[in-house]
Amino acid sequence: MRIAFLAVGLVWVLCVSGQGDRALWVSYLDAVSRPVMSALAEDRLHASMPVVLSVRIDNATERRRVTYLEAFGRTLSGIGPWLNGEGGAAEEVALRRQYREWTLKAVANAVNPHARDYMVWKGGQPLVDAAFFALGLLRCPWLWQHLDTAVRQQVVIALRETRATMAGYSNWLLFPAVIEAFFCKYGYDYDAMRIEFAVREFSQHWYLGDGTFADGPAMHQDYYNSYVIQPFLLAVLDVTGARYRDFSLRMEKIAQRYAELQERLIGVDGSYPVTGRSITYRCGAFHALADVALRGQLPATLTPGQVRSALTAVIRRTLGSPGTFAKEGWLNIGLAGHQERLADAYITGGSEYLCTEVFLPLGLSSSDAFWAAPAAPWTAVKVWGGEDSVDADHALDERLPTVPSA
Repeated sequence: MRIAFLAVGLVWVLCVSGQGDRALWVSYLDAVSRPVMSALAEDRLHASMPVVLSVRIDNATERRRVTYLEAFGRTLSGIGPWLNGEGGAAEEVALRRQYREWTLKAVANAVNPHARDYMVWKGGQPLVDAAFFALGLLRCPWLWQHLDTAVRQQVVIALRETRATMAGYSNWLLFPAVIEAFFCKYGYDYDAMRIEFAVREFSQHWYLGDGTFADGPAMHQDYYNSYVIQPFLLAVLDVTGARYRDFSLRMEKIAQRYAELQERLIGVDGSYPVTGRSITYRCGAFHALADVALRGQLPATLTPGQVRSALTAVIRRTLGSPGTFAKEGWLNIGLAGHQERLADAYITGGSEYLCTEVFLPLGLSSSDAFWAAPAAPWTAVKVWGGEDSVDADHALDERLPTVPSA
C-alpha cells in the first residue's frame, strides 16, 4: 500500500509499506556495500577500488594507504546487524547468505599479512577504522563465531597493533575504548584503562546537557554525536555496563533525547542542515537515530513507523541523488550527489562508507514494529503540512553521576 504525505510547498513525500521500505533499504545496502565486500572477498580491493582524495587532502601518501580499511571497517560496522540477523523475504535471505560468505573471506584477507588486501593497522587513521571494524564484530557475533581459529588470532594481532597509537583528546578516545570492548566481549585480555578514560571524560567532563556531548573540551556544531560519540559509547557500555550501571541508565535517556532531536532535523524531503565536519558521510549523519531504533529504545514521542519513514526519506535523498555512485558502483564524495568541495582535508573515497550506519535497523526482524508498522509522517511533515498534532519540544534536564574510581 502506498501512502502520500502532502507537505508545505506541494512537495509530495512518498512512503511505502514497511516491507516495501525494507526491500528498498536492502537494495541500497547492496548497492553501497557490494563493490567493497565482493572485491575484498576475492583479495582484489586494492586493485579494484579507485583512490579518491579530497581536493584539499592533508597527507595524500598516507591517506592512499588507509582508504581501503576506511571502506571496509565502516561498511562492516553498518551491515553487521543485518549479517547477524535471520529471516526476511527469500531474496533477502539469499543476499545475506552471499554477504556472509564474502565477509568471512574479506576479514581473512584484511588481516592476513600474506594477502594482497592486507590492511594497514598502525597509525592514526587506522586506529579510527580498526575501531569501526571492531564495532562490526561486536554487532555481529555470528561473524566472529564462524571465523576460522587462525583468522581470529590474526584479527586479535591486527587490533593489538592499534595500541601503539595515542588517541586524540576528543571523540577519538572512543576508538581504543571500542577495540578494548571487543577484546573484553570475546574473552581476551583487555586494557580497562582505555575504556575507563573514555567513559570518564564523556560522562564527567563533556556532557553538555539536553542529550548532547561536546567533542572533547570544545563544542562542535556537527553530527559527531551521531557519527561516533553516542553509538560508540553505547557499544562500550553494552560490554562494560555492569561497571558503569548508573551511567548506562542515564546514557539510555541521553540517547533517546538525541534521537528525538535527530528526527526533528529531517526535513519534509529527507534533507537536513548542512553543518559541520564530515558532512559527506551522507545518511551516516543519522547513525545515532538508527542505533536507538535497532536497540528498540525509541522514545515514546517517536513511533517506529515515523522513524522508518523519516530515515527512508534520508536514504533516498542522499544515496538516491544523481552522481552518488561512480563507475562500477563505488561511492563518490558528496552529500547529495558528487560534491568534492564539501570534503574536509581527511576525506577519501573510503571515508564515505560511514553512510552504511543508517542501515542498522535491518538487524531487526521483518516482523518487528519498526518494519511492521504502517508508514507515518515524521515531525517536519506533520508540522510543515499544517497539522496540529505535534506537542512542543522540551529539553532533557539530566545530571550525570560520577563514574566509580578504578
